Amino acid sequence: MNGVAIITLILGLGLIAWLSARAKAMRLAPAASQTGDRSRKRPLLHSLPSYHGWYAALWVLGPALVFLAIWANVMPGLVTGRVLQDPAAAALPMDAMSRSAILSEARNIAQGNAQAAFDPRANALIEPYRSANRFYSLGGALAALMLALAGGAFAFTRIRPDFRARTKVERVVMSALLLASLIAIVTTVGIVGSLLWESLRFFSMVSPLDFLFGLKWSPQSAAMGYGNENAFGAVPLFWGTIFIGAIIAMFVAIPLGLMSAIYLTQYAKPAARAWLKPMLEVLAGVPTVVYGYFAALTIAPNMRDFAAWIGIHNASSESALAAGLVMGVMIIPFVSSMADDSINSVPQSMRDGSLAMGATTSETIRQVLIPAALPGVVGGVLLAVSRAIGETMIVVMAAGLAANLTLNPFASVTTVTTQIVQLLTGDQEFDSAKTLAAFALGLVLFVVTLLLNIVALQVVKRYREAYE
Repeated sequence: MNGVAIITLILGLGLIAWLSARAKAMRLAPAASQTGDRSRKRPLLHSLPSYHGWYAALWVLGPALVFLAIWANVMPGLVTGRVLQDPAAAALPMDAMSRSAILSEARNIAQGNAQAAFDPRANALIEPYRSANRFYSLGGALAALMLALAGGAFAFTRIRPDFRARTKVERVVMSALLLASLIAIVTTVGIVGSLLWESLRFFSMVSPLDFLFGLKWSPQSAAMGYGNENAFGAVPLFWGTIFIGAIIAMFVAIPLGLMSAIYLTQYAKPAARAWLKPMLEVLAGVPTVVYGYFAALTIAPNMRDFAAWIGIHNASSESALAAGLVMGVMIIPFVSSMADDSINSVPQSMRDGSLAMGATTSETIRQVLIPAALPGVVGGVLLAVSRAIGETMIVVMAAGLAANLTLNPFASVTTVTTQIVQLLTGDQEFDSAKTLAAFALGLVLFVVTLLLNIVALQVVKRYREAYE
């Protein structure tokens, strides 16, 4: 049976269970009294009828859907085992890779994902695959339906006036909410664990001191057999990331974003704000590859011509300045939106009090609004820095891949994220220092982001003020 069909059928049973249990609970609520000409029923149930309905529906849906989720992962192995027991599988080669390829072709054709097999030996296994799929699909569907019916029958036996259906349902909902909240934590722990494990493998091949303080980055030479010494110095990558994302881009994003927020909140008329703010926030939705094309085809050539005009004749067509300028424009909405919300959250009484004391609008902005909104502004800046540090496409297309340790903004540089992409692109062996270096770079990037967040919390805590 089709998976969508069985899920739809189980959902239908859940709806029937909800309606039936609710109706049964309503019949258990007797009439209590009659006042005047108007009848009023007072339910003597511990829980509302709707909670009884949800209790029955959860017992129908929960076990069946959990079983189907487990069965979807178990069934492919059972199907393959049944196919291997078929006499047609006797012609399969003993080589595990060839056998797996033939079985995969037969499975794809049987499931309708392919039209023909590259290996003729797969044709004999198509019908056994279809037969096994039908057998186990039908078996799983029947088992799920039996679980749904059994769960519904059990729930119906529990419905009585004193049954605490609300407590049971709320516990299930609370457990679901707790599980949802734990997903982010478990994911973070998994990410950190995988980074630490692979990074430890890398540092068993390369000295951490050479990695953190080395000035030469050349993983290709290590991959070619020239050794790992002096090949994984990541300082040029760290500097390139800071130079582009935290210096050049911030010189563009912070002034423009903050001034945009001040204009939109303090000077712009409502009609102008209604048009300008959405247009500014559109920048956040533009794909980064579009920014990369713009940086590579428009900004980078102009920066090279500008360098030649001021007397720098060896400027690269891929430069840190081109990537940083475009990246700064890209993250203006992050700074502007956070600063806008923070300035608007300052109480109107503080504005009015400053103006009443004789301060001008500009003085009020400088002396009252910006200090009061500083935590939000700092948060927007750090959000922008994190976004810039993690950017890849603009750097790849406009700044190049050369790991140069330079202060020249017209030179080609690269960043940590760009090198991670380069190291993990294509078929890689995960037992070489060249590939494992990507995990070490990711770990450093994670630690830097964590430190940025800690510093942000300290800054916000220091400058936070309480307003009535």
